[in-house]
Amino acid sequence: MSAPAGVIHILGAGAFGSALATTFREGGAPVALHGRGAAPERAEGDILLAAVPAGATAGVLAALPPGPPVPLVLCAKGLTPEGLALQSQVAAGHAGPLAALTGPGFAADLARGLPTALTLACAGTAAAQALQRRLSTRALRLYLTDDIIGAQLGGALKNVFAIACGAAIGAGLGDSARAALMTRGFAEMTRLGTALGGRRETFSGLSGLGDLSLTCNSPLSRNFALGHALGRGAAPDAVTQEGRPTAAAALSLARRGGVEVPIITAVAQLLSREITVREAMAQLLARPLTTESKGMT
Repeated sequence: MSAPAGVIHILGAGAFGSALATTFREGGAPVALHGRGAAPERAEGDILLAAVPAGATAGVLAALPPGPPVPLVLCAKGLTPEGLALQSQVAAGHAGPLAALTGPGFAADLARGLPTALTLACAGTAAAQALQRRLSTRALRLYLTDDIIGAQLGGALKNVFAIACGAAIGAGLGDSARAALMTRGFAEMTRLGTALGGRRETFSGLSGLGDLSLTCNSPLSRNFALGHALGRGAAPDAVTQEGRPTAAAALSLARRGGVEVPIITAVAQLLSREITVREAMAQLLARPLTTESKGMT
């Protein structure tokens, strides 16, 4: 007789953490949702999901009490400005299996039980398949990849391009400008992502193109809303927007590796108030003419 499944501990009771808790409970799994400052005890068979902002992950993990080496699933989509690190790099000292949950999924849709497909990135076939079985539900379908670097980079970088698209719409530049920014943003994501160790095909999947499409086209996206406010000249909402620190971190990584990232550069300058939205667009339109395929390499 097999041992009963352990508890799914969700660290972070924000919108996404709460939506995941609802999803797993409706799927019949035992779930514990922990707010900021909580440090849950864990046992064999448990799973930890870190659903706090990217900048808070290190502190949350450091506060965990000793326990068996259970799987840790990282849910934040961002690069930390300190150390320019992916979430898996922040959690590199974790003793158990490490995974990243990313892709096109809004908390509101998950909470309502609407169909959602996400990427579960994890090295090691057995551990990945076990997590896939435990975390998939009737409404939440998980697709596996072992490209944990590429999956995380897609989820992080798309937030920067969502800010660009939101700014274009907020400034009244139209849907054609948004389509151009999305398409060239995808090329830029692929170029930088592969330079940083991700696989090209990963960026064409859920954690890349899928998440980019969702985030750049919906006002439900916090990063799109941030860009939209900047485009209108309004004050952004006081909520977590992972694209803000990610833009600066991604630009630093691109410069370190000699990778050309004009849209990321423009967004970073826009966020630091070095340029306006229209100056950013003029800057992009003034770039040398080239072939479309060149931007994918």
